[in-house]
Amino acid sequence: MKIGFVVNQIATEEEWYDTTLLTYTAVHKGHEVYIVGVGELSYLEDGHMGLLAVKAPQTKSRNLDNYLKLFQDPKREKFFITSKDLDALFLRNNPCEEIGDRSWAKTAGMIFGQIAMEKGVLVLNDPYALMTSYNKMYFQHFPEEVRPRTIISRDVEEIKDFFQKEKGKIVVKPLQGSGGKDVFLMDNSTNLNQIVETIARYGFVIAQEYLPAAKNGDTRVILVNGKILEVKGKPAIMQRVNKDGDIRSNVHVGGTPTKAQLTDTIKTLCAIVGPKLIRDGMFMAGIDIVGDKIMELNLDSPGGIVSMERLEKEKFSNEIITAIERKIEFKRYYQGKLPNAFLATLDV
Repeated sequence: MKIGFVVNQIATEEEWYDTTLLTYTAVHKGHEVYIVGVGELSYLEDGHMGLLAVKAPQTKSRNLDNYLKLFQDPKREKFFITSKDLDALFLRNNPCEEIGDRSWAKTAGMIFGQIAMEKGVLVLNDPYALMTSYNKMYFQHFPEEVRPRTIISRDVEEIKDFFQKEKGKIVVKPLQGSGGKDVFLMDNSTNLNQIVETIARYGFVIAQEYLPAAKNGDTRVILVNGKILEVKGKPAIMQRVNKDGDIRSNVHVGGTPTKAQLTDTIKTLCAIVGPKLIRDGMFMAGIDIVGDKIMELNLDSPGGIVSMERLEKEKFSNEIITAIERKIEFKRYYQGKLPNAFLATLDV
C-alpha cells in the first residue's frame, strides 16, 4: 500500500504525536509511506493532486525520536508524487493550529484531499465531511443527551445571561480551536466581559455549562469505524488528569495520562455518536468525556494513541493501519464503486 500523511508542517511534528507513530507503524508493516506538509500540496494541470513529500525512512529503530529526526532532516530528499501514486491519504493536519500568516492553510488539507478523492484515492477522514466539522459547531448536530448545555454567540450580554442561568459558573472557549487553547472557567463575573470580548475578536464564543466532574480531568476514547478501538479486549482509552489549578487536561498543557475504565456510560455515549460518525466518513475520532457528557469531538488529527500504547502495552496503531489495509483491499474489489465516506468507515 502507498499511503500519504498530510501534516501541518514536517518541521513542527513531535515525537509524541500520533502521526509519528502511525507513519512508523505503516513502514514496519511494509508499506510505502509519504509525509507532506499542507504547504507542499498542489493542483496539477491534469486534475491530480501533487505532493512534494518526504518518504518515511525504513528503520528498525524502536525509538520514535530517532525516527522523527530522520524524516525531519532538512537534507533528506523530497519526492514529487501525485494522487496517481497513492492508494490512501490520511489527513492529519490540525486547522486550528494555523494562525496568523498561515491562515490559508486551515482548509488546505481538506480541499486538496477532495481532489485526491475525486481521482480515486481513499481519503481519511472524508474531506467533504471534515469541511463541515473543523470547528466545534459540528458537535451541536449530535443528540442533546450527549452534550453539555451550550450557547454559541459573539454577544456579551447573551453570554452573561447564560452565565446567570448556570448559577455563575460556565466554561468559555473559541468556536475554532483545539488543544485546550483559550479555554476559561468563569466562576465570577469580574473578567467575563473582557474574556468574551477577547475571544470574540477572532470569531464566535462557546459558553458551556460547567461539569463538576471536570475537576478530575477527562476521558479520551479513540473510535475507529464508529466503534471504540480495541486490541485483545483492551480499549483505546485513557484518563487525562488536570494539572493543579488548570481546568484543561490536554497532555501538551500539563495533563497526565493515566489508565481509565471503560464504563457503561462511556459505552453508551460512544454508541450514540457512532452512527453519525459512520455516516459522515469519520474513520478515526477522539472523544473527550467528562462525567456523563461528551465535551468535544476531535476529528482533524485525534491523538492519544502514543500514551494509550504505553499505558496498555498494546499496539493500537497496528490495528489502525490494518483497518486501512482492509479498506484498500475492498476498494480494489469494487473498482471505485464504493463512495469514499462509506469506505472510510467500512468495518470488515
